[in-house]
Amino acid sequence: MTLRQLSLIKRWLRLHPRGHEVELQAWDMVLTGWLIGLLGVPVALLLEAPQWLLPCLLAYLLPEMYSAARLRLHRRGLLRCDYQELLK
Repeated sequence: MTLRQLSLIKRWLRLHPRGHEVELQAWDMVLTGWLIGLLGVPVALLLEAPQWLLPCLLAYLLPEMYSAARLRLHRRGLLRCDYQELLK
C-alpha cells in the first residue's frame, strides 16, 4: 500500500464522517501502528533487540493487512467498504 493510498483513504474518511466514525478511529489506530512499526525497526537495530524486529514488521504491514481484510469481508457481503475504489 502506498502513502498516496493511505492519504486518499484518510481524506475520504474525513470528507464522509457521517456513518464512518468507528472506521475513522480504526484507521487512526492502524496508521499509529504503522508509524510505530516504521520507526521501531531502526530503534530495534540500534538497541540490538532483534526480538522486536518481527512485531515492527507486522506493524509496518498493518495497513495493507487491514485493507485486504476489509475488502475480503466486503466481497463476502459481511461488511461495507465504501472507499474500495481507492485501494486499487
